[in-house]
Amino acid sequence: MLLGEDENLHPKIQNILTDYNSQLFTSIVAVNELLQLIRIGKIKSKKFKNNLEFINTLELDLRITINPFTKQHLETLANLTIAENHNDPFDHAIISQAISDKLTLISSDTKFKHYTSQKLKFVFNRR
Repeated sequence: MLLGEDENLHPKIQNILTDYNSQLFTSIVAVNELLQLIRIGKIKSKKFKNNLEFINTLELDLRITINPFTKQHLETLANLTIAENHNDPFDHAIISQAISDKLTLISSDTKFKHYTSQKLKFVFNRR
């Protein structure tokens, strides 16, 4: 969808993301991570001329609200029990933000399911 890789989205997830009744949010942490991955070449995108175009597409074209990371999210992060072998600090921050804001997190990362016992609402995107 965003990077032109709709084939990586399960049809159920595509329906959620394209339903105009859905309110879509992302974390500033997730946007930062994507920008870093684009910058170092781990993610390639011919769709965007620059990083500002990427951010504007999120907000304007895809109607995704970028939520800030606050002290409340940081407090949740400080109390988060980290799943074994899950060492991605970006993921931990994103999970903490979703828990704090009581938002459903959609991901293809199977490690996220380990946080549902900590009140993470999680929907797995089966590719």
